[in-house]
Amino acid sequence: MRATAETTRVLERMRGVLEQRITPLETPFLQNGLEAVESELADIRAANRAAGLWAPHFAQAQGGMGLSLTQFAHVSELLGRSPLGHYSFNCQAPDVGNMEILHRHGTGPQRDRFLTPLVQGRIRSCFAMTEPEHAGSNPVWMSTTAERQGASWVINGHKWFITAADGAGFALVMAITDAEAPRHRRASQFLVPTDTPGFEHVRRIKIMGEEGNGWHSHSEIRFRDCRVPLDALLGPEGEGFTVAQERLGPGRIHHCMRWMGICARALDMMCRQAATREIAPGQLLGTRQSIQHAIAECRAEVDAARLLVLDTARRVETEGAAAVRTGISLMKFHVAGVLCRVLDRTLQAFGAQGVSDDLVLSHWYRHERCSRIYDGTDEVHKSVVARAMLARHGLDTAL
Repeated sequence: MRATAETTRVLERMRGVLEQRITPLETPFLQNGLEAVESELADIRAANRAAGLWAPHFAQAQGGMGLSLTQFAHVSELLGRSPLGHYSFNCQAPDVGNMEILHRHGTGPQRDRFLTPLVQGRIRSCFAMTEPEHAGSNPVWMSTTAERQGASWVINGHKWFITAADGAGFALVMAITDAEAPRHRRASQFLVPTDTPGFEHVRRIKIMGEEGNGWHSHSEIRFRDCRVPLDALLGPEGEGFTVAQERLGPGRIHHCMRWMGICARALDMMCRQAATREIAPGQLLGTRQSIQHAIAECRAEVDAARLLVLDTARRVETEGAAAVRTGISLMKFHVAGVLCRVLDRTLQAFGAQGVSDDLVLSHWYRHERCSRIYDGTDEVHKSVVARAMLARHGLDTAL
């Protein structure tokens, strides 16, 4: 599925920024962390916004580029070629999903206070749902509560692996508001500024030895009698999971096309290594059948996965995410597996250099292993697909 002429023009403009300004920052970023490139990234972000290459997923009337889901899928693939790509154009997770649900469910004052500066890139946000005490694969099982007390909600609880919480201006927080309600009606979502008393940033969680900072990190946070006004509720009370589901379908497509970008660059790196690396005097790595087979397998898997994602995006646009739930699950676990296999084969082709931070491969190998865990584990998504298929043959697999 090729991009339209309009999308192709956008991609070419973004590709120029990516190659000329963003990719050169990867080495200092990999060697010295995000702080080493923050000022340069700020300049790039300002230039992109001035050039109209900003928040491509979001409506033009609200300051974005107004691209459709399928168009943004192509953009996400391109920007995925660099770990700094999405942030440079203000379409990084979790902000991209938070913008969308704030636009749909936020009140006028909520949009003015939180959405407008988020779209403008003046603040960042995070999404606090996962808890260390409970399996993340069962998101309806949580202990964080929000209790109505007079003119306030009082939040108490413990969250972790909260992406980009370090330095975020506010958090979207999932909390139980009615423990006696049906399990999918127990929780609600709240907008909580991170400077609210009782909001505690405990630590940045190290990922395989790398701590990260800012938007490039995951945090543990606690809520200790964290008091917010009644109008901090986002959407109707008890509809927290319904609201959250609205960001997950498109969000998984965003992730999967970003992974396609990673795969494309990794495969380019593997081919270049095979064509130039001598393994003995006058003998190139690419002459060996094992690397040839690895390249061919990657090409086949990446091309098939890419078509699957684009077709799923098309179906979501035409049928709605709810109707494509099984297809989204199929796409998510399949593409995550392709990503991990492509990275592993590419790293193998580079030998010891592949595990060093001289290359971007080790960064992706650390961080993208989580692709098979977050936004639903492989096992959960496989069960969704299998149960839907078995139901067509009359088998009820409900527990």
